[in-house]
Amino acid sequence: MPKPLIALDWGTTRARAFLISETGEVMQRRIADQGIQSVPAGGYPAAFEALAGDFRRAAPDAPIVLAGMVGSRNGWVEAAYAACPASPEEIAAAAIRVELDGSTTATILPGLSCDDGAFDVMRGEETLIVGLRLTDGLACLPGTHSKWAEIKGGRITRFASFMTGEVYGLLRESSILGRLAEAPAGSDAADGAARGRAAATRAGGLLNSAFAARTEVLAGRMPGGAVGPYLSALLVGQEIAGARSLFGKRTEIHLVADGALAESYGGELAAAGLTVRTTTPEAAFIAGVRRLAAGLVA
Repeated sequence: MPKPLIALDWGTTRARAFLISETGEVMQRRIADQGIQSVPAGGYPAAFEALAGDFRRAAPDAPIVLAGMVGSRNGWVEAAYAACPASPEEIAAAAIRVELDGSTTATILPGLSCDDGAFDVMRGEETLIVGLRLTDGLACLPGTHSKWAEIKGGRITRFASFMTGEVYGLLRESSILGRLAEAPAGSDAADGAARGRAAATRAGGLLNSAFAARTEVLAGRMPGGAVGPYLSALLVGQEIAGARSLFGKRTEIHLVADGALAESYGGELAAAGLTVRTTTPEAAFIAGVRRLAAGLVA
């Protein structure tokens, strides 16, 4: 019989804890700025207690599953990457157990590795991809380091990472391009996004098009409020083009995002002529961790 489940998506800077019912309903959730970088050596049992100790007392028999950077070499215990291609069952089989106290253990899910000409890794995103329950398809998970993953026959066959979010932050805040940037006003956001989208397909590539964020403002042809949206659309457009060159031209993309990222990526993917199926990260995580937890029990 299914049991309630305690699941943590434990990242570098934040942790998301969930108490999930037998039917998949989130009974309680907690989001805290208590990522692994804030946990001292040997401090994970105490950190878990602070994050989800009350969940454990509410459901003392519930399995405990931890995903994300908690299983990295900088986390609690390193869970070795499972190699692609990997099915949900193979991911679950590579999980490891840790001791919370003398009577309770938790399971740490592994990340995934991919060697498709260039070695690549992910931790945490694999759980969300499993939650999409795809037999065949291509998933996009935007973020600081966006992931694109190909699924065939129910297995994650390969994936690729893109430093889109991090590069945007560097260009917008720490480069010469940011000096002329202003907060968008009026039609600045739409204007900048349209210009960036067009620049993403222009001859000259990313480095040439990025510099135009400065020169267009200097020439009085683009307002400073359009700089951020221009860079965002340019980088996302380049990411989409890169993913299509790696995985082929698809007609449908499964996007795992919410808020501004869902709006930004959804708009750019649609502008590229793709049908977009959007799932929130929380929904994908809940579905994925339940599926992997069932594999652990099996």
